[in-house]
Amino acid sequence: MANSYLSAAHSTSHETPPAHPMAKPGYGKRSAPNERPRTERDFAHLLPRDAAVAAYIDRLPDGSDISVKTLAKHLPYGQCALSTTLNRLQAAGHLRRGSECVVADDVMLWVTRTFFSRTAREDSWWNAYTRGDAPPDEPRRPTRSRAFILLAALGRTAPALSLSAADCVHLEPQVSEWFARGATEAELLSALTTGLPSPVHCAARLVERRLLDKLPPERVLPGPRTVLRTLECGECGAPGRPEALLGGLCRPCRGPSPEPPIGPPGAVQPPGVRERMNAVRAGLIPRSERTYR
Repeated sequence: MANSYLSAAHSTSHETPPAHPMAKPGYGKRSAPNERPRTERDFAHLLPRDAAVAAYIDRLPDGSDISVKTLAKHLPYGQCALSTTLNRLQAAGHLRRGSECVVADDVMLWVTRTFFSRTAREDSWWNAYTRGDAPPDEPRRPTRSRAFILLAALGRTAPALSLSAADCVHLEPQVSEWFARGATEAELLSALTTGLPSPVHCAARLVERRLLDKLPPERVLPGPRTVLRTLECGECGAPGRPEALLGGLCRPCRGPSPEPPIGPPGAVQPPGVRERMNAVRAGLIPRSERTYR
């Protein structure tokens, strides 16, 4: 049964599972940004049941109710099995559960979020995301910039301003500066093509002059937006600082850390050394009875 759901979830169609209910406004699934395109191998590293559930959740729209109870009504797994699967998806970097502060009608509300990422993320990525400054994945570099494309197509709008490839490369930085200052393509085209002289003797020189003379002022950008989010432990549900949740688990749920070895790395410990040191620390051996070498 799991394999059949996995096959259906990994189909190439973009249809979402039918009749899955939406959560209350402000709750439910929230997709992580900068996702890579969907492929058939997205969840191949997971166990079959976990992969099937992950693929099902991946195709649900944002805001869908993906609580254990609701998923159990639409998938052939019980609530206990689904709870275990969600914990494993969290440990694998595909899911995080927590809260987010949103502003509605001048009122700040904390809403429950379940953040899902088709692309497995490291703890450092999730920690940055909760601060509102998740590092974007490096996109594929375009062969031509936005500025170059506008210059190359300028002759379609105004034939008198047709430019050569060399002209486009030379003027590209100036157009990029316009875009950096918030100008749109429509504003640029209007500045370059309105009121052209007749005839235009040198299109490249005229465009360069207008780009310089009509350069808009720098626009004041708003300061960084503070995003308030907390994450919860995937085992006990207790909230905690993002940097304290390794693999989505808090320190108590991760269990005790292994005791560090005694002596330099690679040293072989004589038998009974650790027990004797513990006894000394506990004060079980009087100082007068301790032996020294």
